Amino acid sequence: MPPRFQRKPKGRVLDGWLVIDKPGGMGSTDVVNKVKRAFQAQKVGHGGTLDPLATGVLPLAFGAATKTVPYAMDATKIYRFTLRFGEARDTDDSDGVVIETSDARPSDEAIRAALPAFRGDIMQIPPQYSAIKIGGERAYDLARSGQAVDIAARPARVDEFDLVERPDADTAIFHVRSGKGVYMRSLARDVARALGTVGHITALRRLRVGPFLESMAVSLDSLLVSGDTPPPSPDLLLPVTTALADIPALAATAGEAMRLQHGEAMSLVAFMGRIPTDASPDGGLVRVMAGERLLGLCRLDGGMLLPERWMGGQGEA
Repeated sequence: MPPRFQRKPKGRVLDGWLVIDKPGGMGSTDVVNKVKRAFQAQKVGHGGTLDPLATGVLPLAFGAATKTVPYAMDATKIYRFTLRFGEARDTDDSDGVVIETSDARPSDEAIRAALPAFRGDIMQIPPQYSAIKIGGERAYDLARSGQAVDIAARPARVDEFDLVERPDADTAIFHVRSGKGVYMRSLARDVARALGTVGHITALRRLRVGPFLESMAVSLDSLLVSGDTPPPSPDLLLPVTTALADIPALAATAGEAMRLQHGEAMSLVAFMGRIPTDASPDGGLVRVMAGERLLGLCRLDGGMLLPERWMGGQGEA
């Protein structure tokens, strides 16, 4: 039999990261599709969904960078959101319909007093309209079809949650620094409930995803081409290893690197004095480096250094 024909993927092979300042009114997948067409790229994904209402930092991974997406999504994120008191919405933001109202308006002092309960390791119920899977179905699909969605609370990590501005009695603006999978809409909903009222998000902006900063972001409009305009330059892309820059670095010798590359777990005793102080001994990641070259990622666990992903020396992170 003749060999099976495999269609060659369309588009240019591009590797790297691009930070988009996502505009409001469109989903993250819409942004990915527009950028992919603009660059005529073969493969593009994103490093952390933003709701249609949200704006700000949306890192896009091209080609080989898609392999580092999980590490970008695990990274620390910084947000700024506006909470409007007095109306609960089914989506927990202003895109939804009103399902409950309240005349109660908390004082600034009451808000600040309530926030410590939402910092640290907390349990959080994701919004009804979210991408959480319930019995194999997305929660937002079930909610849109009118089905009652029972979503279990899940662990979340909130490192900072502060009131930064109070424009009027109806609104409050907050700064949040959080870990993976924390829903700002849930934080807004729950803090309003804790204050004896209801509320929803009217504005949400992401300012940072790990090493990807607001200052790095480019506007979507600046990339969109039409007619005979050439596609944007690949020089706009950041290195593949940019997504890993926030992971603490661990220097390794050639011999150590060889052992780790072959999947051998090593005792941390061999690395005493070189283990970064900001690396968690309970499952924390480190970048294994040979000088300025990134070799791979390892995890610290049970006094051992465990190889997780080997990169093969991809240049500076």
